[in-house]
Amino acid sequence: MIQNLLVANRGEIARRVFRSCRDAGIGTVAVFSDADADSPHAREADVAVRLPGNAPGETYLRGELIVKAAADAGADAIHPGYGFLSENAGFARAVLDAGLTWIGPPPAAIETMGSKVESKRLMAAAGVPVLSELDPSSVTEADLPLLVKASAGGGGRGMRVVRSLGELAEAVESARAEAGSAFGDPTVFCERYLETGRHIEVQVLADAHGTVWAVGERECSIQRRHQKVVEEAPSPFVDDAMRAELFDAARKAAQAIDYVGAGTVEFLAAPDGRFYFLEMNTRLQVEHPVTENVTGLDLVALQLSVAEGVRLPAEPPAAHGHSIEVRLYAEDPSAGWQPQSGTLHAFEVSGVDREFTQGAGLRLDSGVESGSVIGVHYDPMLAKVITWAPTRAEAARRLAGALAGAKIHGVVTNRDLLVRILRHEAFLAGETDTAFFDRHGLDTLAAPLATVDTERWSALAAALADAAGNRASAITLGRLPSGWRNVRSAGQRKVFAKGDNRYEVVYSLTRDGLRAEGYDDVALVSATPDQVVFDIAGVRRTFEVSRHGSVSSVDSPLGSVTLTAEPRFADPDSALAAGSLLAPMPGTVVRLAVSEGDSVRTGDPLLWLEAMKMEHRISAPADGVVAELPVEVGQQVEVGAVLAVVGETE
Repeated sequence: MIQNLLVANRGEIARRVFRSCRDAGIGTVAVFSDADADSPHAREADVAVRLPGNAPGETYLRGELIVKAAADAGADAIHPGYGFLSENAGFARAVLDAGLTWIGPPPAAIETMGSKVESKRLMAAAGVPVLSELDPSSVTEADLPLLVKASAGGGGRGMRVVRSLGELAEAVESARAEAGSAFGDPTVFCERYLETGRHIEVQVLADAHGTVWAVGERECSIQRRHQKVVEEAPSPFVDDAMRAELFDAARKAAQAIDYVGAGTVEFLAAPDGRFYFLEMNTRLQVEHPVTENVTGLDLVALQLSVAEGVRLPAEPPAAHGHSIEVRLYAEDPSAGWQPQSGTLHAFEVSGVDREFTQGAGLRLDSGVESGSVIGVHYDPMLAKVITWAPTRAEAARRLAGALAGAKIHGVVTNRDLLVRILRHEAFLAGETDTAFFDRHGLDTLAAPLATVDTERWSALAAALADAAGNRASAITLGRLPSGWRNVRSAGQRKVFAKGDNRYEVVYSLTRDGLRAEGYDDVALVSATPDQVVFDIAGVRRTFEVSRHGSVSSVDSPLGSVTLTAEPRFADPDSALAAGSLLAPMPGTVVRLAVSEGDSVRTGDPLLWLEAMKMEHRISAPADGVVAELPVEVGQQVEVGAVLAVVGETE
């Protein structure tokens, strides 16, 4: 029997495993990097062990340090979570060799499925349909479009879509570099790319006595950069006949490698319903909660039971209702999915149910909380928000409402994108293939929920809340209105920026109430430092305001708006040279494509930044000459740092 379990991971998955351990009366051990010293998962465990350093390569990917941490903390079992070492056969062997219980499949099964090239060959032999593998050196125009994929790992890393042979060499080089950095294995291969496929996967669970469950299918077709954004169970695309075929193929895949434990067999389905094996993830999936919600199972608890030798019942429980999960990322979809970093000043999702089983309604699996610092060393996922309801439409509505009403301050997120997806007529109709963003326009889907009018009203609310805060903290005459004069003079003035929009608020608080230029239909009901209430054209609306330095976060049912107050006087030293390219995020320069003096054309690559486990290409914004290149390979840069200056061609 397992007494103390170490989770060789961080963030929300560590907290998720700890929750099942607490329910089972099992002690918990966390490991944490220096960057995670104050993270919730490190605090919530019974004991925690430091892994010196920040980057995954010196912390969470150091198997020998984790095994030692288990010994030092008195753990008798290790759960790998997902990512990091979860699909590393060498680590699994090291855990078993140390006399510890491994919460995962046999190392041989991990090894077999760890190579996408070899696993496809094995699946074909087992009667599972597969897409044929293509050698990058021998592809032709007839093979296009194709997908370059890393043989090891997953999560969208080391994957590139190629639509012309001229793109192939760079795609292979970039994929190899990213795969080598993320997984320690630069091997890549190619396969035919289905532009409008459905990503369907089957959750399997097998015990050591020969029982293999196909627990249910999930659809994860809405993706960015081949990484899932929205997941649901069951799939709106799968009928009973197709479901039976999927389950049969998934069981064959597990049986072919003598699988034990929880795993997921992933398929790509064509519009005609034919499906092909993609890979098998020999671990728990990020999206496992939707399967738990529709079946009532605790998959982590079942992992622990299987590892202890418990026999599963002959059949899994039937699924009921519908569950949808979204991944809330610290990223800006409208800016090429750029990951974001900084302090998460507020993180509040109201209406979360305490129970985490079928019928829960709203579930939150989060690795962060208000005050957490979002760094550059790890994946930018903040949390998973999940709903269950009797019908798909009800689940989507509940989830969209919970996200729209959440308070998320301090970093840019994909929250508004998620809400727009869940409310989109195509999503509600079940039209959710992998081309969803391309078909419906990312620019439209990523648009803020708040309209320009909402931004204007929010700017006025921010100005009045700021004034109320100043008066509340005033040492003398604090009860007088902001900017009060015996004789009327110029109004108070404050300027806010919201993206490319600029809002100048000029107002006076008089005996007759609020006078604000351009806000003739707005009457002030009340204003405090954190709440402003308006009557707008006869409709009363409340705006909640939080301030963090020069930034005001304004929340209302109309949408959330983040505004930055402009300084009264500009600092001349802050001016940048024309053509300057700034780092969109903190990261490491991993490759340079040019040197000072080189001529470049619009879109040419200049360099690549690595941040949050992904490579980000920095391209020339216009034709010109590289006038300055003040960075070098291996250099750490902060957000806003000048990476290059592209000047005009003489």
